[in-house]
Amino acid sequence: MTAIKETNFSFPKQTSFYKGKVRDVYTIDNQFMTMVVTDRISAFDVVLPEAIPFKGQVLNQIAAKFLNATRDIVPNWVIDVPDEMVTIGRICEPFKVEMVVRGYLAGHAWREYSAGRRSVCGVELPEGLKENDKLPEPIITPTTKAAVGHDEDISKADILSKGIVSLEDYEQLEKYTLALYARGTEMAAERGLILVDTKYEFGKVGEEIFLIDEIHTPDSSRYFYAEGYAERQANHEAQKQLSKEFVRKWLIENGFQGKDGQSVPLMTEEIILSISDRYIELYEQITGDKFVKNELTNVVERIEKNVNNALERLLAK
Repeated sequence: MTAIKETNFSFPKQTSFYKGKVRDVYTIDNQFMTMVVTDRISAFDVVLPEAIPFKGQVLNQIAAKFLNATRDIVPNWVIDVPDEMVTIGRICEPFKVEMVVRGYLAGHAWREYSAGRRSVCGVELPEGLKENDKLPEPIITPTTKAAVGHDEDISKADILSKGIVSLEDYEQLEKYTLALYARGTEMAAERGLILVDTKYEFGKVGEEIFLIDEIHTPDSSRYFYAEGYAERQANHEAQKQLSKEFVRKWLIENGFQGKDGQSVPLMTEEIILSISDRYIELYEQITGDKFVKNELTNVVERIEKNVNNALERLLAK
């Protein structure tokens, strides 16, 4: 099977190119950002050696759905989605923090808690919690947005004292974050899911704040199945979940957590296809739509044609 690991386009009026962990980003005429969501996959801030078929399509289509469904809460960067793997939007000046919001004690927060720490990003957590318990209320645990390497936990107090974000802007980011999480929680509940935790990124155009990047995808979010959640917690059983955590757990079990000297375990075809199937499962569970697999031949040509057509319309305005 063919997966898109990288792209190398030359679009009309292209002014710059940036390769992220998962996305290839083309700046057009210093006005528009063309984001190609590749099939690359990362974990522990490391890009894994093999790409996952249909992953880019899954991420881009989920993000498009949820960005459109939250426009009434906060404006977002999207102008057009000309291809299943591409989003074109306005260029924003990004805030140098990611707003991570958690409704349950899972993932990184649980690893911190189980190590004995009761404060995560300056937020105090009560004693007596176990993995995957619902928190008394959603908490925001921001991270720095690293250009390279690992994002790092940071507290609100440090963000403000270091002048990373102004008080006025940060308080608005908090309001947007909690409102978006509430909407995401409602939409997940309609599909029989629990939105456990997620992250949002924001930027500015002038003085206006925009929601940027993807939202509520398996790369940025963790979901549990609501049915049986309470019983599994009562019985101290693992939760049935839809997220990228299963990739992280597979890596951990095979001796990799992104630390120096560690090597990524062999990604067999069986592992690659199982990851692809899990991404498609999440797409169908959270959107309620049947996932339609694109043809895996001539994908690069299709993307180039669709983007060129979209840019021709935009640049003619």
